[in-house]
Amino acid sequence: MLKVLFASYFFLFSQILCANMLQEAIDKAPAGSILKLPAGIYKGSINITKPISIIGKEDGVIIDGENSGTVINIHSSFVTLKNLTIIGSGSRHDKLDAAIAMKESKQCEIDNCVIKDCLFGIDLEMVSNSIISNNTITSKDLDLGLRGDGLRLWYSHDNVVKNNHLYKSRDMVVWYSHGNQIIANKGEWCRYSLHFMYAGKNFVKNNSYQFNSVGIFFMYSQDTIATGNTIKSSLGATGMGIGLKDVSNFTIKNNTVIYCAQGIYIDRSPFEPGTHNWIESNKILYNAEALHFHSLSENNIIKDNVIMGNIEDIVNDSRGSKTNENEIVGNYWDNYEGFDKNKDNIGDTPHKVYQYADQLWVYNQDVKFFYGSPVISLLNFLAKLAPFTKPLFLLEDKKPKVTIEG
Repeated sequence: MLKVLFASYFFLFSQILCANMLQEAIDKAPAGSILKLPAGIYKGSINITKPISIIGKEDGVIIDGENSGTVINIHSSFVTLKNLTIIGSGSRHDKLDAAIAMKESKQCEIDNCVIKDCLFGIDLEMVSNSIISNNTITSKDLDLGLRGDGLRLWYSHDNVVKNNHLYKSRDMVVWYSHGNQIIANKGEWCRYSLHFMYAGKNFVKNNSYQFNSVGIFFMYSQDTIATGNTIKSSLGATGMGIGLKDVSNFTIKNNTVIYCAQGIYIDRSPFEPGTHNWIESNKILYNAEALHFHSLSENNIIKDNVIMGNIEDIVNDSRGSKTNENEIVGNYWDNYEGFDKNKDNIGDTPHKVYQYADQLWVYNQDVKFFYGSPVISLLNFLAKLAPFTKPLFLLEDKKPKVTIEG
């Protein structure tokens, strides 16, 4: 019995000791040191103000913020955090309580960390040339709008964010941040799995987002490429795959958008006069709406896409959108009704899209209750046979593809 009590006391003492030693060890370590931590629970509210590496050398290295403030604050360049589990930030949005907050730093790395029960995950402010990779991030168990952002880039440039998994967080945001690479991340059960504002020359590749309210939303941004991403099952009546608002010189290519309420949403884009957006070679599949135009949106180049299985291929919810003034060519439309007599895989007649009885719900949201119902389908069918109102011409694809290539 005494041996059991002594062992329990020694274990408890060792846990308390290591919980109090981490900040002291950081303070005493020379710049450039590597601290390799054994398994244990370490007290949070850590401040790092010098180049240093903190690495968990085995599983079970936990840094606990004890539900107060930010767990790890970094105010230095050349800092590495690796193989850590970080838990228990505070719950104050006004203080941006986070697992890791990094400010005015460069050439840092956060790799293979697990973040749980933290309001915000990783908060980067004025951070450049750093790598955030292979981390798993979950917020506190709160309603969606009350969670913090899993990953925030704020005035942070030329970083690599790759192979991270955000789960039941709020948003991943890239604001006022340029030249970042967002590669092979996953986002599930969040709000905005990726949200850009006032950001340019970013590269978004091979990310996978599902069961979020919005997949990727670009706002007030320019000169960005999004390619190879998969956005699936955005939730709710307005769940969105990819959104473009007031953006210019964007390339949206080789993405798959599937099972969303709105596949690609285009609002006043491109924004800058004389610019274009290129929406090419995407698969826009089985959404309620494939392409949704809002406000004045012209000079987009929409080509070589597969548009299949959607309830509505084109929606124009404002009469001034000028959807017909976009360059739309070479897309596959599963409801194309023409022929290909010379077998060149290009329809002999253009694919023209009109808005018939569906104008009823586009301009009157109360009617949208019947959206996709047999009565609206019947009205559309009858309107095409004998129009009782003049249909609205939306767009024309002069060279529609007849079969799906590849």
